Amino acid sequence: MRLNTLRPAEGSKKVSKRLGRGIGSGRGKTCGHGHKGQKARAGGYHRNWFEGGQTPLHMRLPKFGFSTTKSRITSEIRLSELSKLKEDKIDWEVLRKSGLINAKIKRVKVIKDQPIEKVIILVNIPTTQGARDAIVAAGGKVEERNG
Repeated sequence: MRLNTLRPAEGSKKVSKRLGRGIGSGRGKTCGHGHKGQKARAGGYHRNWFEGGQTPLHMRLPKFGFSTTKSRITSEIRLSELSKLKEDKIDWEVLRKSGLINAKIKRVKVIKDQPIEKVIILVNIPTTQGARDAIVAAGGKVEERNG
């Protein structure tokens, strides 16, 4: 094999159509662009969603969806994260010092992701029913203070 004998594979190169070369070519006169209009002109570019200056559909339809501001001050903590802490008695201060929540967080809930073996005492921290059952099953307890 020599460089001067290399050829592209059969059918890989397509001959381009010669536009505007008379009526007999099948692509004469308007060259397949139809008559007049923006798409027939040179440089007649428009975006896919362009509607000729009419207000586009995506702008006519109402906006929807909502992101609540409560999500910025709310956090979920998994039981597996609590079991990694050194302290047995866990309250808000312990959560903040350990880095599980930051200073902006005002609402926390403990959720169950897996059973735990460590004895944990939660003080004034809301839990789901599954998390509460898992803590009690491990020998811990959930204390709730009023006020």
